[in-house]
Amino acid sequence: MTISMYQASVPVFERMLTNLAAILAKGAAHAEAKKFDQAVLF
Repeated sequence: MTISMYQASVPVFERMLTNLAAILAKGAAHAEAKKFDQAVLF
C-alpha cells in the first residue's frame, strides 16, 4: 500500500493551521482585554 505526499501531509498541516488559528484568537482576545494594539503583539 502506497501513501501519497498529499495524504501524509495535508492532515498534519490542517491540524497545525487549526491550532494556529486558536492561538492567534487567544492573542487577539488578550490584546483586546489589555487594550493595546494587536499589531504590537503580532
